[in-house]
Amino acid sequence: MGASGSKARGLWPFASPGPGGAAGPGGEQALARARGGRSATPFVFTRRGSMYYDEDGDLAHEFYEETIVTKNGRKRAKLKRIHKNLIPQELQKGK
Repeated sequence: MGASGSKARGLWPFASPGPGGAAGPGGEQALARARGGRSATPFVFTRRGSMYYDEDGDLAHEFYEETIVTKNGRKRAKLKRIHKNLIPQELQKGK
């Protein structure tokens, strides 16, 4: 249903058959080598927390500071996001 020719064939682009029907250089062996001999899983069990501590020890996702901007004689308050001096929260365990 509207598939292009390359997708309709269903061929893996890196292990396309070469002359004589043999797999390309390495074929399945190259894929096995890329995974390595280790028994590591592809799942992530720890991640970095999304919250940060600021200089005062407050904990939040984002920190803003209020700045006063004078434009055409009018004072206006704007919020400016703080990126510096933030300490990330510790690592979070996966569920």
